[in-house]
Amino acid sequence: MRTRITTTALAGATALTLALTGCGTDSGTDSGTASAADGRGGELALTVAASPSPHADILGFVRDELAPGVGLELTVMEFTDYVLPNTALQNGEVDANYFQHRPYLDDFNTAQGTDLVPVADVHLEPLGLYSGVVTDLDGLAELAGTGEGATVAIPNDATNAGRALRLLADHDLIELAEGVGAEATPGDVTDARGLTLTELEAASLPRALGDVDAAVINGNYALEAALVPAEDALVLESAENNPYANILAVTAGSEEDEAIGLLADLLRSPEVRAHIEEAYEGSVLAAS
Repeated sequence: MRTRITTTALAGATALTLALTGCGTDSGTDSGTASAADGRGGELALTVAASPSPHADILGFVRDELAPGVGLELTVMEFTDYVLPNTALQNGEVDANYFQHRPYLDDFNTAQGTDLVPVADVHLEPLGLYSGVVTDLDGLAELAGTGEGATVAIPNDATNAGRALRLLADHDLIELAEGVGAEATPGDVTDARGLTLTELEAASLPRALGDVDAAVINGNYALEAALVPAEDALVLESAENNPYANILAVTAGSEEDEAIGLLADLLRSPEVRAHIEEAYEGSVLAAS
């Protein structure tokens, strides 16, 4: 997994002293992770793990434009997979992370025995169906109906796989067993309607577009691959009543830390909402 660290020293430190502890191939972390008030004159400081886009970009806006006004020094550590940001948080290598939605966090805690909790909903990245072969859903359905069928790649992690299957079912591309919700698996597909579903690591899905007929891709990975979800997706998830808002998360017990509260407030501020609307033009939506 690739990591990239960006940091800036911000003026306006407070006099408070606060001690904090705490979706790829290559990996790397910085053993010198910053925590609040670690010898910089009582300055509040956080290191946050994030996916590059839009998470790290949004954090960069906060770091450069908003954090100086509240005396917060913010370091952003970028990760390109969906596992190490949580293990880094659990291990105390970072103070918070921002890359996942609540269903993924719940599933990760259950599977890994971690104790991570959400602090604030920040934004939604609508999951999208993309293709380099057809230009609309009718084209994909027609391709699926031929003798050769069509191959669609979906994420291989439990929550996003179910989410992808629900997107396909909602648009009549497949049929799922009655009553199956977000926990759907390929085994719950009762009628594939000519589609062959293949599960791949979420980060690899944009690269797989040339090898499959279509792929369901998470919004952040679509953006990193220079796809424009609002324009390039055959279909996007609806934002209405969507449980997949991306969150700021911390280790249990850190929810009330002052620096975490400051960052949560900034991420939920009107300034960040306006930045999201301007920068992403509907491809990323501020959480309500």
